[in-house]
Amino acid sequence: MKLKTALMGAVATVAVAQMAYADAHEGERGRDGEVKIIYWQAPSILNPYLSGGTKDIESASLMLEPLARYNASGELTPWLVDEVPTVSNGGVSEDLTSITWNITPGIVWSDGTPFTSADVKFTYEYCTDPESGCAQLTKFDGVTSVETPDDLTVVVNFGQPTPFPYGPFVGGESPILQAAQFADCMGAKAPECTDENFGPIGTGPFVVTEFRTNDVIQMVANENYRDPNKPAFASVTFKGGGDATAAGRAVMETGEFDYAWNLQLAPDVIAQMQEGGLGMPVAGFGPLVERIMLNNTNPDPSLSDEERSVIRPHPFLGDPAVYKAMSMAIDRPLLVEIGYGQAGKVTCNWVPAPAAVNSDTFTCDVQDIDGANAMLDEAGYLDTDGDGVRETPDGVPMSILYQTSTNAVRQDFQALIKEWWSMIGIETELRNIDASVFFGGDPGSPDTFQKFYADVEMYANTFNGTDPQTYLGNGLCDKAPSPATQWQGENISRFCMEEYDALHAQLTTTADADERASIARQLNDMMVENGGMIPLVHRGRLSAHANSLGGIDLNVWDSELWNIADWYRTGDNR
Repeated sequence: MKLKTALMGAVATVAVAQMAYADAHEGERGRDGEVKIIYWQAPSILNPYLSGGTKDIESASLMLEPLARYNASGELTPWLVDEVPTVSNGGVSEDLTSITWNITPGIVWSDGTPFTSADVKFTYEYCTDPESGCAQLTKFDGVTSVETPDDLTVVVNFGQPTPFPYGPFVGGESPILQAAQFADCMGAKAPECTDENFGPIGTGPFVVTEFRTNDVIQMVANENYRDPNKPAFASVTFKGGGDATAAGRAVMETGEFDYAWNLQLAPDVIAQMQEGGLGMPVAGFGPLVERIMLNNTNPDPSLSDEERSVIRPHPFLGDPAVYKAMSMAIDRPLLVEIGYGQAGKVTCNWVPAPAAVNSDTFTCDVQDIDGANAMLDEAGYLDTDGDGVRETPDGVPMSILYQTSTNAVRQDFQALIKEWWSMIGIETELRNIDASVFFGGDPGSPDTFQKFYADVEMYANTFNGTDPQTYLGNGLCDKAPSPATQWQGENISRFCMEEYDALHAQLTTTADADERASIARQLNDMMVENGGMIPLVHRGRLSAHANSLGGIDLNVWDSELWNIADWYRTGDNR
């Protein structure tokens, strides 16, 4: 009952917050003093083009903004432009090969200089430089050029008809960089620009005054922000690190912080925290999925750093009998129960939302240890020496390294899955890595999820907006991280399938909504069926805010901090 009450309260909170925002008072910028935010996964960089980590993308969104973004209802919303271009308003060409954005006049960067089309064009050139290792390269798939007819007009040209032209410069993952600041940070120099990457000049509501990587960010209100009455807060302390439990308590029990992100905690723990009376959870379902990524390459430590996660194939994970048996051995309903309760759902899919793209091809809600063992027996994976660990037909022991970020729920999952896999003869070594490092973008670190120096790794991922085209592009062969890309790239499993690439290319030229949804489902199925990943849980996004914090509008389709300029202090500490 506690769980049900807590989550019902979380849903109700969203509605209450929306009504509170409708009544939000206008006033002087900075009138409400300081707001304190805690992300237990600490930001390691403030340039989303050099990190795919959610904590980096979202912290950067306080400074860096896109031309358009998605609101809390998943609707595409103009942000730095007058309106979202469409065919009907003339912003998208009839032949679907170009989109024209008209920048809203008068917007300036936080240093007071004009925000112009040249900055937008520069951002495209920055990310698409072949030596940059851009983490968001799929946003620019199909783009042949960006033109700037005048200071307030941006024309994005595509090499073929593109029915969904809203990848570039849309959403928190694809914001605009200031050309003047990043001019000397092109190509291979991109990760070396510490001052720029740690303190980007932006158009957003706040300005960085201090950034201690993997620790804390100090910000103050942008005095040049386009709305003279916003933000309500004069400063932000953005604390990173610790764990989800401490973050939740800091908001709901002790009141030390105002907002805590991604409370990946058991439902009864959330309910107990809410009894502290100082804060409340907010929740919403988007496309966020906890999954196990399968390494399609060979992470053998005997290989050099330049070879690991590059040389193909994996000694046995590429066999459908193996990864299907591993999936069959998992009790997903139990994982949902212990990890998320009503804030989680069993899923067999990479893309479970929106509903139109949620495939019904697979079933995975019943654990089948016997079936998994039979499948491995038939495929010739046998325990020939009686030590409890199967060997491949070539005699390689089926021993794997299973890594994830440090988090109580994830370590519970690891322990259970290790036990289940031992029941089918697969030996598993567990490893957990500090989330700030695991999701960081440091090309020199061996411990990032992009390098993937393990056999399998577990994390959650999602995408901006309601159209999964760009997200599904993360499965394309040429998007795999490698030394050539400074270990950046979205195809973490190094999945590569010509048929997948061809079908995705078809998606990029398909206009009909039903047909697009059908192709998206097929791509989802190809990824799962052919060993890219093992989906586990469709997760609701669960965060918490202080009772005294108003204007919260939880967004599962973009940066969670998308509307921080609208946050304000209510004075209600009940």
